[in-house]
Amino acid sequence: MIPLQILSKIIKILRSGATPAQIAGGFVLGMMIGLSPSFLNPLNLIPVILLVILNVNLTSAIFAYAIFSAVAYFLDPFFHSLGYFLLVGSQILRGLWTTLYNIPFIPFTRFNNTVVMGSFVSALILLLPVYLGTKKFVVTYRVKYESKVQNWKWVKMIKATKLFHWYEKLKFLGD
Repeated sequence: MIPLQILSKIIKILRSGATPAQIAGGFVLGMMIGLSPSFLNPLNLIPVILLVILNVNLTSAIFAYAIFSAVAYFLDPFFHSLGYFLLVGSQILRGLWTTLYNIPFIPFTRFNNTVVMGSFVSALILLLPVYLGTKKFVVTYRVKYESKVQNWKWVKMIKATKLFHWYEKLKFLGD
């Protein structure tokens, strides 16, 4: 049942009135928050503020957060290795880390933790590819597959229920 619910949520996101750029923007911001080892890290404040300020799809951000939170758990050893290399293994960056650590607010971001550093740098590296890939996926889905998905038996069964018709009538009351 859970895979059908996930698929249903994905289809709702793809069929929403949001543009592909809005869906991709929300997905990327959710990814950045999800890859972070701690939700309460001040580094997550930037994507959260951007979620509020920018006109992006909040549902796709929540969906991406859920996906990448699970994925990040398995990628922690990689994040640790990358963070260790950046923080300890790279002599060139040592002066930068010392300067950042002496700035009043920056140590609260826990950037000196290898997993935090590795996940943050990974999120920055993945930012553009995930944005472009998500945007292309949404456009491709809407052009090629949306009509096929609407003809699936279980989609037709859901649309035939009285609850769905009731939802469709009430959905536009807020407009």
